[in-house]
Amino acid sequence: MSDSIADFGNSELWVIQSTLKERYNRDIPFEIGDSEIRLLPSDRTLTPCPVIYWNVENVNFVIFKTGAERYRCQFYYRLYQQYGTNKFEFDNIGDCVITLLQTQADYATQEKQNQEKQDQENTQT
Repeated sequence: MSDSIADFGNSELWVIQSTLKERYNRDIPFEIGDSEIRLLPSDRTLTPCPVIYWNVENVNFVIFKTGAERYRCQFYYRLYQQYGTNKFEFDNIGDCVITLLQTQADYATQEKQNQEKQDQENTQT
């Protein structure tokens, strides 16, 4: 894992695992790895960061650990369909995971409503 930023600790992994199990009513496997990101938008160099990845129902989720008690997250369907939480960084892993899952659930609900509305409009024409 990363030399400059500590790996995810057991308590962080437990929070993620417990939150996912509560959300999906089953164990969700996740992978731990490394990624390189810009810690600040103005950075010219990439910094290696620990990352956690999981996939549920064709949605991919990632959480980057950017420092001690600092996390960023996003979900995506395809590489060109990437979404964040509108919060640059979290200082609590629980808040990060919950906000990420809630943002994705809200997005899915909105997309379903948009599709139903479009289907209804298409049947009326």
